[in-house]
Amino acid sequence: MASYSLYRSSLALNAVLFVLFSALYISKNHTQNLETSVRLSNVRSMPAFARQRPLSRNLQVFAAVPASVVKELREKTGVGMMQCKKALAESDGDIAKAEEFLRAKGIAGAQKKAGRIAAEGAVVSYIHAGSRLGVLMEVNCETDFVSRGDAFKELADSFAMQVAASPGVEYVNVEDADPEFVAKETEVIKQMEDLATKPENIRDQITAGRVAKLVKEKALMEQPYIMDPTKTVNQALVEAISKIGENIKIRRFERFNLGEGIEKKVGDLAKEVEEQTQAMKEAAAKKEAEAAAAPAPAEEKKEEEKPKVAVDAKSVKALREKTGAGMMDCKKALAENNNDVQAAENFLRKKGIAGASKKAGRTAAEGLVVEYIHPGARVGVMLELNCETDFVARGEKFRQLADSLAMQVAANPEVDFISMDEIDPAAREKEFEMEMMREDLASKPENIRAQIVKGRVDKIFKERALLEQDYIMDNSKSVGEAIKEAIAGIGENIVVRRFRRFKLGEGLEKREDNFAEEVAAQMGTSA
Repeated sequence: MASYSLYRSSLALNAVLFVLFSALYISKNHTQNLETSVRLSNVRSMPAFARQRPLSRNLQVFAAVPASVVKELREKTGVGMMQCKKALAESDGDIAKAEEFLRAKGIAGAQKKAGRIAAEGAVVSYIHAGSRLGVLMEVNCETDFVSRGDAFKELADSFAMQVAASPGVEYVNVEDADPEFVAKETEVIKQMEDLATKPENIRDQITAGRVAKLVKEKALMEQPYIMDPTKTVNQALVEAISKIGENIKIRRFERFNLGEGIEKKVGDLAKEVEEQTQAMKEAAAKKEAEAAAAPAPAEEKKEEEKPKVAVDAKSVKALREKTGAGMMDCKKALAENNNDVQAAENFLRKKGIAGASKKAGRTAAEGLVVEYIHPGARVGVMLELNCETDFVARGEKFRQLADSLAMQVAANPEVDFISMDEIDPAAREKEFEMEMMREDLASKPENIRAQIVKGRVDKIFKERALLEQDYIMDNSKSVGEAIKEAIAGIGENIVVRRFRRFKLGEGLEKREDNFAEEVAAQMGTSA
């Protein structure tokens, strides 16, 4: 009986244990199913390649990024392949987040490079269609290897175009603003009527904010980037530094707008026609009066007896090729000089200079803005050449003259101004005084010392005047003479208005590294 009771007790105990273990098993399965459903819902929201890996970050995450997604991110950012893969892994395959990750990382890297010396780079230009607007710019980097790369060239060209598209821009950075301009604008804003209604304790803050806005509007780095308006020029530059791996700086720029500041002549056509008609009548009356007062017919006979010179067609052709003058002018010049081509050329030159002097007073507000970048992009020139009409400005001869003058400036690095008329009287006087103190003058007669010094001073300044230089296209004449001949040939006044020359890195201190010391420093040892 006792054994039967024990048997029943053991059965009851087994039943209780079975119920307990069943309850635990059911609870565990329910929890696992719940976790699985949550995990599946998260996986469905991930990119396809991310579903193939566990949620923990490990080497499988890095390996699972497909090449197509990496390629897309590289095309959008220009960053290296391994950096793109890492950014995608950190961002669970989200390209937008990966792009933000790379941008944040790039800014940090660019800040580290900002202190490096950038004395290499390129001088670039942008001439807008029609040649009425031009920009010359110097962009610096650390090595000439980078400056020869397409990425750097495209960046520099885009910045030059940016200046052309931003007429209000006057300087590169906010820090470059003229302190006098800032002070003047501050005073003007302080006197504005609307500030009187503001609490006195915040007026200075409001004024500072308005001035800062004005200064930013004139700073190139603060403008929306024309290649991507979602970022500023500064942000585009920072991203380029991160991508290229060197410090990059926009050092300076110059912008020319054709004819800006020149007062254009507004003529009355009817009045001009009337004046020309009256002038023709007066000229005809004068000619008749001269004919009436002519000497005896014997002199006319003498003129008739003057032998005529047979002009050779080959000589006419040769003279036309050398001077560009018209056929009839060449024939007349050769006839006057007995078929001597050299003498005829001098005759035409004198005649042309006389004609050019008559045109020199005309207003020249049309023309071209041209550039010349020397091979290697280390020297660049921008020049504005003016004429009277846009018809002449579009002509091939005028274009060739403008291009040759830009090249002339590049070939004469000592040239600072256009003509001797632009010399500062104070600078001339100072140079005169210095020359008068030279010891070699003591042996000269006192009455001619001033003349000697004047000649020396003129020589010094002629070396710096563009119009006084030997013309690179024809060393037998000066630049000024070449322009006068062009005036005579084209028939309009032509004026070199201004030019600007940039030489890469001039004035910048270049760093000279000791390679052995640099390697030793990186290895943690002394050279």
